[in-house]
Amino acid sequence: MADGRGLIGAPRDPAASAAEALAGALREERPRIVAALIRATGVWELAEDCAQDAAERALLVWERDGVPANPAAWLMTVARRRAIDVLRRGGREAEILARIAAMPAPGPPAEDGELDDRLRLLLACAHPDLPLQDQVALTLKAVGGLSVREIAALLLVPEGTLGKRLQRARERIRREDLRLQAPPPGQVAPRATAVLGVVFLIFTHGYGATGEDGPREEPAREAIELSRLVSVLLPDHGEAQALRALLTLTHARSPARRDGAGDLVPLEEQDRGRWDGGLIAEGLHALAAARRALDSRDGEVGPYRAQAEIAARHARAASVAQTDWDGIVTWYDALYAAGGSPAVAVNRAVAIGQRDGPRAGLAALAAAREDPRAGQVPEVTAIEADLLRRAGDVPAAIAAHRRALQATPGAAARRHLQRRLAELEGQSPPAP
Repeated sequence: MADGRGLIGAPRDPAASAAEALAGALREERPRIVAALIRATGVWELAEDCAQDAAERALLVWERDGVPANPAAWLMTVARRRAIDVLRRGGREAEILARIAAMPAPGPPAEDGELDDRLRLLLACAHPDLPLQDQVALTLKAVGGLSVREIAALLLVPEGTLGKRLQRARERIRREDLRLQAPPPGQVAPRATAVLGVVFLIFTHGYGATGEDGPREEPAREAIELSRLVSVLLPDHGEAQALRALLTLTHARSPARRDGAGDLVPLEEQDRGRWDGGLIAEGLHALAAARRALDSRDGEVGPYRAQAEIAARHARAASVAQTDWDGIVTWYDALYAAGGSPAVAVNRAVAIGQRDGPRAGLAALAAAREDPRAGQVPEVTAIEADLLRRAGDVPAAIAAHRRALQATPGAAARRHLQRRLAELEGQSPPAP
C-alpha cells in the first residue's frame, strides 16, 4: 500500500472507461446525431450507418488516446466526416455536402417549446401510413440504436424478415419525402396515436421480456424517456399523460420482480420497499394530469388511462391484501369493453381471484378461455395453476403446474413453476 493504491483504488481499465463513456454518449446523443444527418441528407440508412461507424471508431480511438472532453461533439464530427466521404464517392450534390458541413455540434437538451431530436425521430418513424410493426422496428433502429439482430430477437422475427421490413419502411419514407418535423396541427391526433402505440410496444418488449436475464432495461428505459418527451409535447393529451403514468408506475416495481439469483418473485412476495418511490410519484403526478385532461374532454377514457389506473392501485397498496381489487376489476371491465383483448380478460380473472377468491377467479378464467385467442396469452396455464393452488386443490394444481411447465419458455418462469410444483408435491399424500 506504499504507492497509495489502497487508498484511491486500482487504476481504471482504459477499455472499460472508453466503453462506459461511449455507452453514455450514445444513449444521450446518438438520436440527435442521426436526426441531424437525416435532415441534412434525407437518407436514413446513411445516417444510421455513419452514426454506427463513429461509435466503432470511438471505441478504438478512446481506448488508445483517452476519452475526449466532449464525447458528443467528437461523435458528431466523425459521423459528419463519414457522411461527406460516402456522398462524395457517390457524386452527390454540393448542396447536400454543404448542409452536412454546416451541421452544428450537439448542443444542450431541447428547451421547452423546442422539439427534441429524439422526438423528431420518433414522430418520423411513427408515420400513420406505415404498418405498426414497421414503425416499431424503425423506431428501435433509428431512436434506440439497436442492431438488426437485436431487434429481430426482440420482436421474435427472423433477422432476414426484419431487414426487409426496415428497408421497406425506409424506401416508403424516402418515396413520400417524410421530414423530421412535428406534424401540422390538423395531423397531431392521428400521429399521436401512432407514437403512443410505438412507445408502449417498445416498453412491453423490454419490460415483459422473459429471457434468462429478465427484462431488457434499455428498451424499457428508452420508452419511459420517450413517453416523457411526448407528454411535454402534448400536455393536454390525456392518453399521452396516461401512458407516461402507466410506464413509470409499472417500471417502479422492477427492482423487486427478481431475487438475487434472477428468479421471479410473485407480487405477493415482493419487498415493496424496493419499489422505486421516485417513479411512483412521477406516475401518480402524470395520472392526475391525465384525469384532468380527460375530464376536459367529456370524460373520454382510453386504454392507457385504464391501465394506468390499475397500475396506480398496485403502486399505492401496502400489500396484496390491502390492494383495491374492486377498483382494479372495474377498470379491467372498462378496458375489456373498449378492446376485448383476451389478455385483458385473463388478467381480469386474476383480479377477480384476489377480490372474490380463487374459485371465482377460476370461473372467470374459464369464461376468458372460451375466446380461442386466449391460447395466445402465454401465462394463462400458469395463472390457472396458481389459482388451483390457492384454492387448495392440490392434485389439480400439480397437474396444472406440469402443463404450465410444458407451455412456459422462460427459464426463470420455469424455475418458479418448478419450485411451486415441488411445494405442492410435498403436500400431496403418497400414492397407495
